[in-house]
Amino acid sequence: MLAAERRDAILRALHAGGAVRVADLAAELDVSEMTVRRDLDALDAQNLLRKVHGGAMARHNRGEEPWSSVKAAQQRAEKAAIAALAAETVEDGMTIAISAGTTTTEFARRLRHRPSITVITNSVSVFAVLTDPPADAAEAAHVYLSGGVRTPSDALVGPIADAAIGSFRVDSTYLGVHGFDPDAGLTTPNIAEAQTNRTLIEIGARLVVLADHTKFGEVGTNVFARLPQVHTLVVDDGLAADDRAVTAAQVGTLMIADVTGAV
Repeated sequence: MLAAERRDAILRALHAGGAVRVADLAAELDVSEMTVRRDLDALDAQNLLRKVHGGAMARHNRGEEPWSSVKAAQQRAEKAAIAALAAETVEDGMTIAISAGTTTTEFARRLRHRPSITVITNSVSVFAVLTDPPADAAEAAHVYLSGGVRTPSDALVGPIADAAIGSFRVDSTYLGVHGFDPDAGLTTPNIAEAQTNRTLIEIGARLVVLADHTKFGEVGTNVFARLPQVHTLVVDDGLAADDRAVTAAQVGTLMIADVTGAV
């Protein structure tokens, strides 16, 4: 197979799934992982994809917001590991806010049987996960859902959402992000979601950000917080050592989730 044919195949796989892994591509194309990495380097240089640790992501314009159904299929193992580790930081009796996002939805799954906690959320998906009746309804967390206008990420945003969220005060806000960057900070492509995220941050005594390693260096159109505002950032072990060092220097605590140990 010629290099051009391999790269076309890589782009087709990327278009279908939104992300690709070096090991999977090498097996599918019957070439070495080094050959795949060279192809990814070439495609990244042409701005046709964004190379990340272990693979590549589709390259989006700063104002483009992928649908939650697309994002849910990406980095599943990483999100599971991050969610499990983040759940360990939630203590009995806490009141917390959870933003929209596929990683925060996985996080919410780990809180389904925590009746002593109260959750405020602007996420349709998080609300559904937490209120889908468990075997014993007495085991469920107490959940409030804001109103608002629904975005592609299943977030409820806008003045109604901001007013509802702003009437609460919580122990910790758990936030999913479109991207985190040492210079730009925390960003999203949606300007209304950026404002609602600011409100979620304002009501929390602590800010905990959940983001897989592919979010590092991703910069959306709208900045809603800087990294030094983050008390705890939970990321998976796919984040490169240099990127860990840069991030750890700005956030309060950097927690690394072990993907191989995720359940």
